[in-house]
Amino acid sequence: MLHASQNTVTQNIKSLREQIKALEQKYDRKAGSVQLLAVSKTHPIEDIRAAFSVNQTHFGENYLQDALSKINAITEPAIEWHFIGPIQSNKTRQIAQNFHWAHTIDRLKIARRLSEQRDPGLPPLNICIQVNTSGESAKSGIPPEKTLTLVKDIVQLPQLRLRGLMTIPAATDNFELQRKPFHLLHELKAEIEKQAIALDTLSMGMSNDMEAAIAEGSTMVRIGTAIFGPRQ
Repeated sequence: MLHASQNTVTQNIKSLREQIKALEQKYDRKAGSVQLLAVSKTHPIEDIRAAFSVNQTHFGENYLQDALSKINAITEPAIEWHFIGPIQSNKTRQIAQNFHWAHTIDRLKIARRLSEQRDPGLPPLNICIQVNTSGESAKSGIPPEKTLTLVKDIVQLPQLRLRGLMTIPAATDNFELQRKPFHLLHELKAEIEKQAIALDTLSMGMSNDMEAAIAEGSTMVRIGTAIFGPRQ
C-alpha cells in the first residue's frame, strides 16, 4: 500500500498532465509537445519512485551530492536525470559522468569541461544554454545578445548535444509580465535556428508560471512544488 505522500505524488502528476494537455489545446500547441520535468531536489527517493510508478521518467536535481545518492539508488534505465542547478568547475566531472541533461550552461569554460569529462562510451550530454531574460544582475545566465556566440562554440564540442535554451525569469504573478521573458526566449530560439542550428527544447516554466511558458512555446516545464509539495 502506498503511504499518503506517495498517493499525493501520483495524483499530482496525473493532475498536472491533464493541465498540460488542456494548455496545449488552449494555445494551439501540438498534443504531447510539452514534457513534464519533475524537480525532485530535496525530496526523498520514495517520492521519485512514486512518480516513476506513473511513468514519470524525467527528474531535475539542483544539488549534486543529494542527486548522486539518488542516481546510485535508483537504477531504472528509463530514468533521465537533468542537472538544473548552478554548475561550478569542480562539479563538471560528476555531472558529465552521471546526468543525461544539463540545463544551466552559460559559459564556454563549463561546456568545454563537460565535453572533455563525458565518457566517450556514453551518448552526448544534452545541453541547454541558460539565458538571463530578465536582465537581473544577480541572476545566472548569459545575456540574450551573447547567446548566439556561445551556441556556435558549443555545437563544436564533441561530447555535447545542444538541445535548446533555458530561463528562470524574475518572479511575478502578472500573467502578461510572465509571458514577456518567455516570448523573448522563443524569439531567440527562432533567431538561432536561422543560422541552420536546429534546437528542439525550450526549458521554461515552473509551478507558478507554467501557463505563460506553454503559451510562449515551452517544450519542457520544470515542476517541483506542484508535484512533491514544499521543499523539505
